[in-house]
Amino acid sequence: MVPLMLKSTPARRRATAAEAATKHPLAGTTMNGADMIVQVLADEGVDTIFGYSGGAILPTYDAVFRYNEGRAADEQIRLIVPATEQGAGFMAAGYARSSGRVGVSLVTSGPGATNSVTPVRDCQADSVPIVLICGQVPRAAMGTDAFQEAPVFNIMAPCAKHVFLVTDERKLEETMRRAFDIARSGRPGPVVVDIPRDVQLAKETLRGGGLLPLRGYQERLEALEEATISPHDAEAFFKLLAAAERPLIYAGGGVINGNGAAELRAFAERFGIPVVTTLMGIGAVDTTTELSLHMLGMHGTAYANYAVEDCDFLFAVGSRFDDRVAGKVKEFAPNATVAHLDVDASEIGKVKQVDWAHVADVKRGLTQLAKAGAGFKKSFAPWRAHVQRLKAQHPLDYNRASNQIQVEYVLKTLNEITRGEAIVTTGVGQHQMWAAQYLDFVHPRTFLTSGSMGTMGFGLPAAIGAQVANPGKLVIDVDGDGSIRMNLGELETLTTYDIPVKVLLLNNLGDGMVRQWQDLFYSNRYSGTDKALHKKDFVKAVEADGFGFARRVSDPAQVHAQLEEFVRFSGPAFLEVMVDQTAHVYPMVAPGMGYKDMLTGKFITAREKKAPEGGGKDPTGYF
Repeated sequence: MVPLMLKSTPARRRATAAEAATKHPLAGTTMNGADMIVQVLADEGVDTIFGYSGGAILPTYDAVFRYNEGRAADEQIRLIVPATEQGAGFMAAGYARSSGRVGVSLVTSGPGATNSVTPVRDCQADSVPIVLICGQVPRAAMGTDAFQEAPVFNIMAPCAKHVFLVTDERKLEETMRRAFDIARSGRPGPVVVDIPRDVQLAKETLRGGGLLPLRGYQERLEALEEATISPHDAEAFFKLLAAAERPLIYAGGGVINGNGAAELRAFAERFGIPVVTTLMGIGAVDTTTELSLHMLGMHGTAYANYAVEDCDFLFAVGSRFDDRVAGKVKEFAPNATVAHLDVDASEIGKVKQVDWAHVADVKRGLTQLAKAGAGFKKSFAPWRAHVQRLKAQHPLDYNRASNQIQVEYVLKTLNEITRGEAIVTTGVGQHQMWAAQYLDFVHPRTFLTSGSMGTMGFGLPAAIGAQVANPGKLVIDVDGDGSIRMNLGELETLTTYDIPVKVLLLNNLGDGMVRQWQDLFYSNRYSGTDKALHKKDFVKAVEADGFGFARRVSDPAQVHAQLEEFVRFSGPAFLEVMVDQTAHVYPMVAPGMGYKDMLTGKFITAREKKAPEGGGKDPTGYF
């Protein structure tokens, strides 16, 4: 007889492991490993699994079916079956990025697991909490090159935050519970649990709680949770701030992942400090507010990068000075003392030496700093006036005279419709950077993109995960023709489950970002990037997938009206816009260059080079 499995309540999920073990209504029940896996998912509050079945994971898929039998729809664990396992991983990532909850992907052995490597590595690079559960061949067959066997532990170990291979059924339950704990704690990340088929079938007794002992990890977590900014360290921070005239906050994805956006916004307002964000940090501050200077870095706004050049105190919060931001590290924020707050001690001083640092989660660290600085009094009004002048003098702009549709115009128009309230996912390339530049984001967790890995094909499945996690919200995948091809099969997933994602395809008949580099650095040799000969009719393809809204726009005069209808459509919608193939994303800081060498193109006003020391007029108007 299959034991009854109970959906957890929020109260039960908040209970300690010891309390859970004594209170769990099924504690002491004998069940097979697959049923135990699903019960842990229920206890962890999982409401959706993204995955593709197969022989080695079939017992667990059967357990999901049996768990859902006889339950009301809102008590079931929903199963979304994608076109590919990579799609499942990115759906779990979109779910996690948009909600802050752990996303779950469930795949079979061999190719099911190896197809999941890219989303796992993507989540590790961007600190996204997912749990990937893989089936594995039976223990007796491991190492024999059995059908659909792959060395998942060895493959995934360099790509994930942690990997478990469960070879003892007695440890299955506590391993599963620990996997969720690791995924969401500290610096979040993906955890892989590889479970042989016979372990899924083995009978064991449910304890109802408890975590697999990992002493070192637990001690590091406890130290993080107890971390406080000492009076001495707080005083040192505010001495640096008091000595500054031009402070700037540089906020990264750690602010989003650490649920610290409210604290960051309060900190910036309290001390009157402008904020630049990384690609992953977009949404950490409301981009429509005065203190927001939008994104910095390789394709950051000119005024954000000029502010980095001009600042004399840079406070890095949940950011890691990656190469797309710091560029030529020695020249990054050349006039600034640097402070760094991050949950991961390994990031402190890894790329750029700092003058002050504290290791803690962003939410707690900013709260403690703000409290310590309650008596701080200094006005940075002249500096704020300067950065407002930068915004006014060096705004984003584009070729408004062209008779071809410009992506910037499309996104600017979309922004007028959504007003920063949509959840937006992207693929990777030019459209990704334009979306980061031209769309507003009022709330955190509303701009979802593959940052560090830059994975084409991310946008569509991530949008599906985000929509499932946020059923009442507008979710738009802003994609490119190159990126969407990577996971094109997931268009059918939208109609299969009637998921009302809006897919905006900006089609330039080529891999635009690579083509831009070929224009600038490879003498216009378009090796492998011209898609003009491709025969794909995307509109016919999505019509075949059952879309009720599937249109193409080639006339600039039709853009606004079509976008309005597209956004208002009640179900899944697809709008293809044919855009200028020759357009470039600007500003651009070329690889290996500093911000002083930023290219602004023909339509963004660059400021004059600073006068050399010893004479001449300062062109910035500040110094």
